[in-house]
Amino acid sequence: MEPLASVSLAGGASSRPAGWQMQLRVDYVVNKVMQTHRGQSEDAVVQAINDQLRSVGVVPNGRQIAQYAQVISSLPLLPPNNR
Repeated sequence: MEPLASVSLAGGASSRPAGWQMQLRVDYVVNKVMQTHRGQSEDAVVQAINDQLRSVGVVPNGRQIAQYAQVISSLPLLPPNNR
């Protein structure tokens, strides 16, 4: 029987900051909401971000969500697809 290769859990993980997976989830949700809720009221955008962040296991940061919502609500609507 061949010996098992050693496993080091500290090797490549040190190059990534703590919380990087959570930030990827936040970025994904914000980009998704930016496509679907731009131009809508800030309250609607906040609600959409909160709901979707919770669905991917992230506890929302109210101040950060308010900033995202302000920007997203000020964006112009996307033109409809002509397919």
